[in-house]
Amino acid sequence: MAIEPPFFEKYKAILQSSANEKEKPSTVEGFEELELPLIDLSHLNLGPLERQECIEKMGQAAIEWGFFQIVNHAVPDELLNRLKQEQIKVFQQPFDKKSENNFLNLSVQSYRWGNPLATSLRNLSWSEALHISLKDISKMDEYNKLS
Repeated sequence: MAIEPPFFEKYKAILQSSANEKEKPSTVEGFEELELPLIDLSHLNLGPLERQECIEKMGQAAIEWGFFQIVNHAVPDELLNRLKQEQIKVFQQPFDKKSENNFLNLSVQSYRWGNPLATSLRNLSWSEALHISLKDISKMDEYNKLS
């Protein structure tokens, strides 16, 4: 069974039109380099001013970016390594299993892949992801293994 989603079937039209057309070389006229927000969670345990500042930074990062990187979170490396191994196991499942409606006891369409907005190779960025809402976490069989 195939692990990968049916990329060629989904994007066949884009691939064919790209092969038939000579794509113009892209030019970069200018760009702004952006850095992912980095939040130091140890500031939550400092004074009230530092705590409030940290909370505000998290809120602002969530509003502007939708996500952020954290450091000094105190999550043990052993647990992070176990989590990474579980992630690998999940994404190495056969595509048919990953795309089932009740995959890992999650809500319908929690498993996502591809880019539904792509119209050419230039804007086709690849993605394979699980969207896990907080309400779904306790439904997962693996939830009890994370203690």
